[in-house]
Amino acid sequence: MNGFIDFMEKHFIPRASKIGAQRHLVAIRDSFIVTMPLMILGSLVLLINNLPIPVYQNFMNNIFGEELWKSFGGNVWNGTFGILSVLIAFLVAHNLAKDYDKDGVAAGVVSVASFFALGGLTGMSSNGLFIALIVGLVSAEIFSRLSGNDKLVVKMPEGVPPAVAKSFAAMLPAMITISIFGLICTIFIGFGITDIVTSFYDLVQQPFMGLANTLPSALLLAFITPFLWFFGLHGANMVEPLMQTINAPAIEANMAAVTNGDVAPYIVNKPFFDSFVNLGGTGATLGLIIAILILARRNKAYKVITGLSTAPGIFNINEPMMFGLPIVLNPILFIPFILTPVVLVLVAYTATKFGLVPAAVTMPPWVTPPIIGGILATQSIAGGVLAAVNLVLSVIIYAPFVKIADIQAAKKAEEEAQA
Repeated sequence: MNGFIDFMEKHFIPRASKIGAQRHLVAIRDSFIVTMPLMILGSLVLLINNLPIPVYQNFMNNIFGEELWKSFGGNVWNGTFGILSVLIAFLVAHNLAKDYDKDGVAAGVVSVASFFALGGLTGMSSNGLFIALIVGLVSAEIFSRLSGNDKLVVKMPEGVPPAVAKSFAAMLPAMITISIFGLICTIFIGFGITDIVTSFYDLVQQPFMGLANTLPSALLLAFITPFLWFFGLHGANMVEPLMQTINAPAIEANMAAVTNGDVAPYIVNKPFFDSFVNLGGTGATLGLIIAILILARRNKAYKVITGLSTAPGIFNINEPMMFGLPIVLNPILFIPFILTPVVLVLVAYTATKFGLVPAAVTMPPWVTPPIIGGILATQSIAGGVLAAVNLVLSVIIYAPFVKIADIQAAKKAEEEAQA
């Protein structure tokens, strides 16, 4: 491991650091960091609402009524995940404009307005995140450049309050920027695309619709979901319709086969991913949490975020890790985040193919903790054993990269102390 760490420090980290310092990526990264408290709160209420304990659910339903007590979590979700894309549209533009020494608040407001001008009303939550990122970056670039043009600045006479003068100075650049996105939306409507967010999802999902329940499709899904997540797209949300249309029917066929005394025909299905691959969420991040708890002795930021993320992670909610650590646009964690699900798919598929573990025949709630989910999905202790083995493998894969991050944190702390 030491040799591998030395190699990564010498050849990988310098290049990754340059990429990580790129202003657009920094703007995105810092935006997600600001939203971290909201993501943690949203994750916690999601966990409370969906805790897979029948006694708990029945107790809460009987005391308060299902609609009443779950409305609290729903209301908090509306104020956190429900407006994530709007927040990101504002923050990305704000951070990027400030990097250009322009009015960050004005750029953020213009970005939000541009997002809605583009039809973002249907994509306020995480399903519109990709479009929000693009709008934030592009609107900030346009607004910043237009703000630097003296011919577009409306100058107010002396004596006008500074806030008013500043607002009028940004008026024409703001109007032009928002109008550009409104025009783009009109052009899309002219071509028959009335909902850009939905159309984007359809465009991304459509190439996958012909996939069957096979190992190649499982490997592709295992790769594409964390790959999209790494760049800030909610990979799980984007792939979920595909999982439902392809893999949900597979679990129904498995149930029918077992009921009739036949062998379950499909290895790859939705509970296959939920129980053996997405341990802790996309990227098997429960393994990352365990690796950090064991190895990250000097990286205080990792330890704090991991402490806050452990409880949600046990129930397969990993947004705090995604946006808080962060995993999104983190070059050090890119390789294990992509590699781990692929390895776990290969192990789980092979174990099932050779009859070591039965195929999944039930569909436990996605928030069911790992190992327990494996037992429930396969109706077998062997399913729990397979989930435990995959969890250990995920820790092993993440371990050297956590060690690299720990070493980097120690060096940075030492440099700051010397300075």
